[in-house]
Amino acid sequence: MVLSSQPDTPIFPPSELLSDEPPLETTRHLRQLILLLTCLERLWNDRHDFFAGGNLSIYYSIRQRKSEDVRGPDFFVVLDTERRERKSWVVWAEDGKYPNFILEVLSDSTAQVDRGLKKQLYQDVFRTPDYFWFHPYTLEFKGFKLNYRHYEAIEPNDRGWLWSNELQLFLGVLNEQLRFFTPEGALVPTPEEAEIQERQRTEAAQQQVQTERQRAEQAEAQAAIFLRKLQELGIDPADL
Repeated sequence: MVLSSQPDTPIFPPSELLSDEPPLETTRHLRQLILLLTCLERLWNDRHDFFAGGNLSIYYSIRQRKSEDVRGPDFFVVLDTERRERKSWVVWAEDGKYPNFILEVLSDSTAQVDRGLKKQLYQDVFRTPDYFWFHPYTLEFKGFKLNYRHYEAIEPNDRGWLWSNELQLFLGVLNEQLRFFTPEGALVPTPEEAEIQERQRTEAAQQQVQTERQRAEQAEAQAAIFLRKLQELGIDPADL
């Protein structure tokens, strides 16, 4: 028997795995996902310490098997990580990090799994601190925070918003869509909404400048009229 002179090569699990998630069921589901992703990306534009993923697989065990019951979250955020593009989230290639925040966009075919099996997975295995779900048609909206080893429901504020301690943002329903709100209660805008707001601020500033200019011109005109009247009366303005 011939023995190989080559040393044993350690076998590592793959780290470059493609996402394997089904397409979102409706256009409303897709728009909701894009809305959350684009708003958060814009709000945190200057940050480089997070990753936000949409409809992306999470691989957390080299022994896991794909099933029809357990798939990747619709929307999730991982904090304290490098902000860069990824084909999927591979836990063993990401220093063992799991999502800090997960949101599932419910549908009639997935709601039971999202409320049950996935909630259990995120609580017991992922240990994700914040878990939310939202149905874009029925507007069912709930959130949970991890308290020790179990999820407890997050109480809504007087506006019906729920607080995410991980994101330091409120989530609330506006015009049948789930939106982010700042701790002060301001809507986190989409890039398009932010552009409109900026244009409105610019137009308001220009209008303010125009108003001040008109006031100054009116004041100058009134002063000129006053001086002419003094001259007609033979009064030296210096004597006033």
